[in-house]
Amino acid sequence: MSKVKYYYDSETLSYQKIEKKKGRKLKIFALSLLGTLLSGFLWFLVYINLPSVQTPKELALQRELNNMELQFELLNKKMEQAQAVLAEVEERDNNLYRVYFESNPIPEEQRRAGFGGINRYKDLEGFNNSKLIINTTRNLDILTKQIVVQSKSLDEIARLAEEKEKLLAAIPAIQPVKNEDLTRMASGYGYRTDPFTKARKFHYGMDFTAPRGTPVYATGDGKVTRADNTATGYGNHVVIDHGYGYESLYGHLYKYNVRPGQKVQRGDIIGFVGSTGRSEAPHCHYEVFKDGERINPINFYYGSLTAEEFAEILRKSQEENQSLD
Repeated sequence: MSKVKYYYDSETLSYQKIEKKKGRKLKIFALSLLGTLLSGFLWFLVYINLPSVQTPKELALQRELNNMELQFELLNKKMEQAQAVLAEVEERDNNLYRVYFESNPIPEEQRRAGFGGINRYKDLEGFNNSKLIINTTRNLDILTKQIVVQSKSLDEIARLAEEKEKLLAAIPAIQPVKNEDLTRMASGYGYRTDPFTKARKFHYGMDFTAPRGTPVYATGDGKVTRADNTATGYGNHVVIDHGYGYESLYGHLYKYNVRPGQKVQRGDIIGFVGSTGRSEAPHCHYEVFKDGERINPINFYYGSLTAEEFAEILRKSQEENQSLD
């Protein structure tokens, strides 16, 4: 029950009851409602025009998100640098290493091949930064694949280099008798006068004249396959199989310094100059074979002669004189 309120009327000198007016109540209600709506509208304007107030946890998460975006940008820059370095390695690989080792370059489409099949990045979709994350992940996958391709290529180059090193060590590349031990270069590869029949005959090797007992050296790495005197005309001789289709023969030796089956290296002493077999004077008869065919040994002395010495021995080897065997 509401309290009854009175007021003092000075004219009648008595208390009069205050009567509540219905219009006044309605006016007060309307003013209150208007004030509430106005206050709400003002707060709405403040809300849409001012940054929202975030809790400490939201602020921490926002900092983490900003840091993540920064890290992704730095990662992308590092990948760009790595791709630039890798591109230089790929360039040298195709145009230098593989050319030198006579190997086919790796096709560009093989180096740049993408990833087929299902969507590999479906789990990364649906986030605010999905595009950034997917692009970074894709670039990282491509870079990783390119590194794997290049790594396998370099492994192949290393094998080719090792094989090339073995090949270079195996090729007969020096003279069987040192220049300081030579009396003279008696006869070269080509037609010469036979010392016994005096007929013009093809001479398949080179004759190095030197005193009896002068060391004879292996001209390349290999394995001794013969050290005997059973071949007609060669007397005591040594044959070395160098691999890769190369063989060398050393004839008319005084004695051997190796045995069949023995492995030798370039520069090892395999015997000594003599005049055994079909020989007119002490010398080493030297032949080189490639795939079973005799070839001119003069083309293989790059390992022990200067340009001037090679020119001189080439001149002497081309003189059509009398051979010693």
